[in-house]
Amino acid sequence: MVKEEIKKYTEESRLTCANAFKVAESLGVGSMQVGNTATEMGVKIKDCDLGQFGKFMQEEAASSVAAYEAMKPFLDERNRINCHDARKLESEFGFPTIRATLKNHKIDVKYCKLGCFKEKKGKQFTLKTKIWIENSEGELLFGKGKTEVLDVISQTGSIKAASEVLDMNYKKCWNHLKILEKNFDDSLFETKPGGGKSAGTELKPKAYELMETYKQLEREIEEFSNRRFKELFLKK
Repeated sequence: MVKEEIKKYTEESRLTCANAFKVAESLGVGSMQVGNTATEMGVKIKDCDLGQFGKFMQEEAASSVAAYEAMKPFLDERNRINCHDARKLESEFGFPTIRATLKNHKIDVKYCKLGCFKEKKGKQFTLKTKIWIENSEGELLFGKGKTEVLDVISQTGSIKAASEVLDMNYKKCWNHLKILEKNFDDSLFETKPGGGKSAGTELKPKAYELMETYKQLEREIEEFSNRRFKELFLKK
């Protein structure tokens, strides 16, 4: 997307400083990304008073380093960050810096319903699958939403904290658990009321088994679906 915008304003492998800023502003990306992309394309940025665009790139580079350092404590073992935490950092460093930092360090954002940190790309075909399990009454029993609730509770040890991470109403989060409790014979979690270290919600082995089984099912169905999608829709 950045390359396409740069091409619109490039003449004889030159891009004016004003147009470079225009590209950055129109796409909502940092000047560093525009500058680096222009360099990759062999395009030089001209007419910058006192190296103005270069200074912005240096400032953004420093800001990106600081953003990454601030991001590190929130990263999990798979180099992922919760959308909730990424948005908190955005208020400090700005959206372009956070998105550039995520891209540069290949950090995935999880539990992001709006996809706000994903880079916009050109037209392309993508297969989306959604898998859920229902009971005999047609009630949604288990799917991605309930898996995420259990997953985050296992990390935070709290229903309230999980609802905040997922940007979910506490009552809705609790309802997910009640539906699971109603439909499974085995106890999936234990909630200890009160305050202090002993309070909170702890998952039982059956809950972990259920999560892993669902994730395996989801992964295998997605792999098969994507393979068939490429065979049927993306033929050369």
